[in-house]
Amino acid sequence: MSERVAKEKRTGKATGMSRRTFAIGAVGACALVGLGGAKYLPSKTLLRPPGGQDEAHLVSGCLHCEKCREVCPKNAIAPGHIEHGVLNARTPRMNFKGGWCDFCEMEPGGPKCIAACPTHALEEVDSAQVIIGKAVLNRDWCLAAKGMGCHECVDACQYEALDLGADHVPIVDTEACNGCGACEFVCISLSAGSITAGATDRAIIVVPTEEAGE
Repeated sequence: MSERVAKEKRTGKATGMSRRTFAIGAVGACALVGLGGAKYLPSKTLLRPPGGQDEAHLVSGCLHCEKCREVCPKNAIAPGHIEHGVLNARTPRMNFKGGWCDFCEMEPGGPKCIAACPTHALEEVDSAQVIIGKAVLNRDWCLAAKGMGCHECVDACQYEALDLGADHVPIVDTEACNGCGACEFVCISLSAGSITAGATDRAIIVVPTEEAGE
């Protein structure tokens, strides 16, 4: 053992350096784990505003400015959260608990969210052709299926995508449904939650097209 090494052992300098090196390494490791963890968080398929159906185009062009959310007259747009995946965080998603999309039919120039987007991450579209998602009904949670006579969702649909079946339970016509979310917005199944034990969402919700089996 050299005299220098022996001195370092006696004085503790080598140990001090080792601790500092360890601390630096630990911080770096935590940063790498954090980045790695973020990198591998799964990206959830989200319902996008009109013009945002090209997922790659929207994510690459979105500035997270939330102008689309601010101008939505129906309060139907909300920012994505980290649990939706890192790439989706603060990108626009449809929130039919707060409102529904009428594609700004009475607004000149079409959907206001598209007009407000500074980067054209929301592309110009033909509103009559846009499919945001598809409505799906959970009969176990539906008040009509429990004989409560509810047909709020059917009354709210402006696109003839919902009708009452022979048993008076709503039926979704997936060909006619464009995912506007009016049915989900007006569904009262959760406001009468005591009737349906275990319900965690409204009885009718809009899901991405691929999740509806389309």
